[in-house]
Amino acid sequence: MNFKITLNNLATFLNKVTKVLVPLVTVSLLLGIIFGTDTPYVGDVYNNLSNILNMLGEDSLLVLVSLVIILSYFNIKKD
Repeated sequence: MNFKITLNNLATFLNKVTKVLVPLVTVSLLLGIIFGTDTPYVGDVYNNLSNILNMLGEDSLLVLVSLVIILSYFNIKKD
């Protein structure tokens, strides 16, 4: 019983953290595209994401489509 409560608390915490971080990352990516990679903090997020996509190589388009599908699922679930 106590284990279930702990997992529920952990799930609630991770959900709240995700709700805070997703808009921050989204805004920083948009600002990185608009102002370039020399912008403090914003440029680092943009560079890190582009490096991750470059590591994936040809599969980066597949990853982007997968992320869109996953995020749309979260939006549908939220409504």
